Amino acid sequence: MNHTTKMFVSLALGLLSFTGASAQRQLTINAKPGAPIQPTMYGIFFEDINFGADGGLYAEMVENRSFEFPQRLMGWNTFGNVSVSDVKPAFDRNPHYVVLESAGHDQKFTGLENRGFFGMGLKKGMNYDFSVFARLHDLQGKEAKIRVELVDDQDNPIDKKEITIANNQWAKKTVTLTSNKTVEKGLMRIFLESADGVDLDHVSLFPEDNWHGLRADLVKDLEDLHPGIFRFPGGCIVEGTDLATRYQWKNSVGPAENRPLNENRWNYTFPHRLYPNYYQTYGLGFYEFFLLSEKIGAEPLPVLSCGLACQFQNKDNDKNAHVAVDDLQSYIDDALDLIEFANGATTTKWGKLRAEMGHPQPFNLKQIGIGNEQWGPLYPERLKKFVEQIRAKYPNIKICGTSGPSASGKDFDYGWEQMRKLGVDLVDEHYYMSPDWFLKNAGRYDNYSRKGPKVFAGEYASHVKGVDDQPTVAKNNFEAALSEAAFMTGLERNADVVYQATYAPLFAHVEGWQWRPDLIWFDNLRSVRSVNWYVQMLYGTNKGTNVLNLTENGLPVEGKDGLYASAVWDKPMKKYIVKIANTSDQPQQITLSFRGAKIAGQAQVTTLHADDPRAVNTLDKPNNVVPQQSSVDVNGNTCTVTIPAKTFAVYRF
Repeated sequence: MNHTTKMFVSLALGLLSFTGASAQRQLTINAKPGAPIQPTMYGIFFEDINFGADGGLYAEMVENRSFEFPQRLMGWNTFGNVSVSDVKPAFDRNPHYVVLESAGHDQKFTGLENRGFFGMGLKKGMNYDFSVFARLHDLQGKEAKIRVELVDDQDNPIDKKEITIANNQWAKKTVTLTSNKTVEKGLMRIFLESADGVDLDHVSLFPEDNWHGLRADLVKDLEDLHPGIFRFPGGCIVEGTDLATRYQWKNSVGPAENRPLNENRWNYTFPHRLYPNYYQTYGLGFYEFFLLSEKIGAEPLPVLSCGLACQFQNKDNDKNAHVAVDDLQSYIDDALDLIEFANGATTTKWGKLRAEMGHPQPFNLKQIGIGNEQWGPLYPERLKKFVEQIRAKYPNIKICGTSGPSASGKDFDYGWEQMRKLGVDLVDEHYYMSPDWFLKNAGRYDNYSRKGPKVFAGEYASHVKGVDDQPTVAKNNFEAALSEAAFMTGLERNADVVYQATYAPLFAHVEGWQWRPDLIWFDNLRSVRSVNWYVQMLYGTNKGTNVLNLTENGLPVEGKDGLYASAVWDKPMKKYIVKIANTSDQPQQITLSFRGAKIAGQAQVTTLHADDPRAVNTLDKPNNVVPQQSSVDVNGNTCTVTIPAKTFAVYRF
């Protein structure tokens, strides 16, 4: 193979090659740093859907651990003499507990077992921390024993430990169990081994490698995205199907065993994916969300109810569904108290609680969201009350409002008009649209007003329709990811008005999903990073500090012949970063000309490509579509690159 042939082979693979010859496309990059890119530019949004919290990010392996589901023993199999009581409970907000008494015959046993969320995943060599609050059932009881077992999918005990209870006062008991094998669908079993009965509450099992109660592998999946902003806890669960079941942050802090159960907004929402056992233990609460924000290096953005139940599920004129404007004070207090919980001194009521939970230093909250996907006049008249009091007490806190659930239309325009009138800092836009929409809207923010509120693209994802035999359900395939990569060049180019953006939803259990696509999929043992995850990661790790003006014939590169591009300057790294998405069916040769800079040394290129637009990453094939890297020596201020068909490429000069 001669030198010329080698060069063209390299180009076909998306590597950099430098030549003085003219190219098909001429892109000019002005090296003078432009508008700043916010540290929050690319981030993540957590919604407790698809078993994203209990059964997902929250590492608790026991379902209905406090026996508070409306069907008190849902999630439990029982045998022998088992009952549920609430007499003199251990916890006032979780009053129910289980009673184990003698089965009445020395050849019969009493006990219960729990299979967790779609089975308990057990890893070989992993220790599991079991805990329970226990007491003797009878005041005159002397000593009771229970045996706790880990059991494999063939009903064989893997490990077992005994616990002795010798007091009629509630006390926490703990043992550690070890799995000697990997089991996908195990269970935990508890036997009563004495004549004396016991009361048990808050029965818990955690893998020893959990991070503050969160699944270590899923935390790592978030950390490796290098997100700048973390929006939580939703989403529609902030609103609730009714106000009684909205997410209430004050119920999610304090000791985990006394955080009351809440019904999940998504348990009966989708007729094709009903989960009547979908509840929120609040074990993953606002304190844990703030801790996680610190861990992954993202600013926290909590979202609270504005006093409106979900407008999709309730009529606007239903006075019983929504809080009257004059009765909003407790909701406004929740917002003010949350800011105190996050940032207040340890001498304040809520700052003291934060310190007691283990974090005396403030969480440095800078933003707060009020409402989710609200529309029509009900929202601004309520938001106005929040804005007035938050501004008065915490003038430096940025307030995020919403323009509703749609990307355009009458309600969207009205929402933006009202947000401008109220003077909110950010407006949360949502769009779940087709790949074609994302490609056609790469210039969406080119003509947005630079005055007034900034944009927060709080929920977005490209939805590919007509997949397999499920025409209304989208998957995380390469076509979707590439269209998002192309669209995001427009977010980056307009960083002076777009302050942050978060893909949604974040997590999905492969057996418990209700909505897709989702950024990260998992079962009880493993997780997989979708193709879309890699797009988000490439933007998050290459966001830069300032926008650079990149043009072709004086115009933005936003779709002509399927080409999309943006450029940034990374001041700390002293790097020029160019992102190019070629969505066409043909490779494209491009000359990049830098004005005002001389490029020297090595350039790195990272490409994301799949021959099949329907290619996906799965638990069994997690590396089916992953970035590929290479580097080339360069010098001068002009270079020629070839972008293969259907490829997203990131160049660092």
